[in-house]
Amino acid sequence: MAEKLIISFNEYIQIVEKLAIQIHKNYSPTVLVGIMRGAAPIIDILSRILKLPIAYIVIQSYSGKGIEDKQGKLMFAREISSLANNKDFTRVLLIDDLSDTGLTLNKSIEWLKSYGPTKDFIKEVKTACLWKKKSSSFEPDFCPVKLNSDPWIVQPTEHYEELSIEQIIEKNKQG
Repeated sequence: MAEKLIISFNEYIQIVEKLAIQIHKNYSPTVLVGIMRGAAPIIDILSRILKLPIAYIVIQSYSGKGIEDKQGKLMFAREISSLANNKDFTRVLLIDDLSDTGLTLNKSIEWLKSYGPTKDFIKEVKTACLWKKKSSSFEPDFCPVKLNSDPWIVQPTEHYEELSIEQIIEKNKQG
């Protein structure tokens, strides 16, 4: 069993704020593009702090039976979801929660640069994440936490994956 790094909500917010400071001091993105689902809370906070439009790309990793903990083939959604204008895509900051192997970030940069509606507007793509694992071959442009190992990172909302709606209803019953 891999070591676990359990992140509290307060720690999570602090790391996102550190990321915002790194970005503010070193880059002027024109749009934030989050890789779903991991980037959802990060991009929400960053867009409020940096006052920037946002976009989302949805990627799913398909693994075969018996290799559930390994990254499989990446499947991209057909479209970017965004209210940002195409012209906002001049300087893109691509955001994920972590750089585990680096594959998702590398493939997402390729996908973005070839995405029809915005590809002619993109002049630059930089990357950001909260954590970079030791074995990741990808070096994000902005990353407040660079780990010396490869732990399983347990993020503050991850426990919801183990709960059913019935358990949540039971937990929230008024007495």
